[in-house]
Amino acid sequence: MSLKDEINYVKEELTSDEKLLESAFRLERLYKKHKVKIWTVVILLVVGFGGNALYGVYQDHRLAQANQALLTLEKNPADAAALKQLESNNPKLYALYRYSTAVDQGKAEALKPLESSGDPLGDLVRYHEAVLSNRPGDSKYYHDLSLVEKAYEALKAGKKEVARSQLALVSENSPVAGIARLLRHSTLK
Repeated sequence: MSLKDEINYVKEELTSDEKLLESAFRLERLYKKHKVKIWTVVILLVVGFGGNALYGVYQDHRLAQANQALLTLEKNPADAAALKQLESNNPKLYALYRYSTAVDQGKAEALKPLESSGDPLGDLVRYHEAVLSNRPGDSKYYHDLSLVEKAYEALKAGKKEVARSQLALVSENSPVAGIARLLRHSTLK
């Protein structure tokens, strides 16, 4: 290489180093100018992600306590402490447990406080309360079964046309379609 080429090579190296230093100085100036904002964002991100992780751990702990309380209630339904722990840690599971025990025991009055529960539990509570009170229930989850019950009540009252119209609404692929067909035959007489 000639001397001239070497000087050009050194100049290019110096200019690239100068550009690197210039970028570093610009970055340093930017950091000094916005230091508070940068640290605020970093701290907020750390606190946000940390808080979210802690809340997840807390929710998991509450669910584990509720599950343990439910297991205790399955072994000993009279355990008041487990019932209270279930209610405080998971109100929806508590409502479902109360619903299940009331239906198993056939107590319509025990279902009354659960009527205000949200959908779908409220719908199921109203249906089972009606069934336990010996009247046809109305439910969107037990729709076909409700129709069969209404048709049966209409047949007992001697209203064959009403029963036929109720039974016509039962879909053919429903699990109670066979019962509906049998009841439809009894409306023919």
